[in-house]
Amino acid sequence: MYVVKSPLADEDLKTVSEALQGALVDLVDLSLVAKQIHWNIVGPRFRSVHLQLDEVVDSARTHMDTVAERASALGVPPDGRAGTVASGSGIKTSPAGWIKDADAVGTMVDALGSVITRMRERVKATGEPDPVSQDIFIGITADLEKHHWMFQAENA
Repeated sequence: MYVVKSPLADEDLKTVSEALQGALVDLVDLSLVAKQIHWNIVGPRFRSVHLQLDEVVDSARTHMDTVAERASALGVPPDGRAGTVASGSGIKTSPAGWIKDADAVGTMVDALGSVITRMRERVKATGEPDPVSQDIFIGITADLEKHHWMFQAENA
């Protein structure tokens, strides 16, 4: 079997692979949380928030693919299985059933805030060992912070 060999030193690869795996888990879960809310949102702002949630899902899915492919390029097999995501995500469980639009927005503010906090930790952790992965985390963080701002403005 062919194994991809990383150009990074073993210690650096450990740090970077943990950051990439953590980001993958958070992004997969963020997409699932946003989609769950998307299917169950009700209220006067249904349509606008419903569409805004799809934007988050699209961003998270794009970024999770970038993160997984970066891990693969470094010789680290990405793990996006349901059990891995469920046990490793930093996002609180989203509510079951119908969710009022204001509550949906609040849940997304919290979920995005949690992922952003963890993503910023990854930016710091990867600066020295792998600026390429750090650059990916910086881009993801900027995008998530834009979504975070927009959801906060919904409930202002």
